[in-house]
Amino acid sequence: MPHHAERPTKICPVCQRPFQWRKKWKDVWAEVRYCSDRCRRRRGAPSAAAEPPDSAAQS
Repeated sequence: MPHHAERPTKICPVCQRPFQWRKKWKDVWAEVRYCSDRCRRRRGAPSAAAEPPDSAAQS
């Protein structure tokens, strides 16, 4: 079995994907919420799938 199979995981609230513990997060794992800087930046933005098409583009 791979050595990383035992690592704790969390689900990213932005992309809904699981991500695993990383060594750089060893001291702050309880505070880690997002899988990447990209998801952290997009945390307040609505997902692209939920946005209606732009009405200005249709005119």
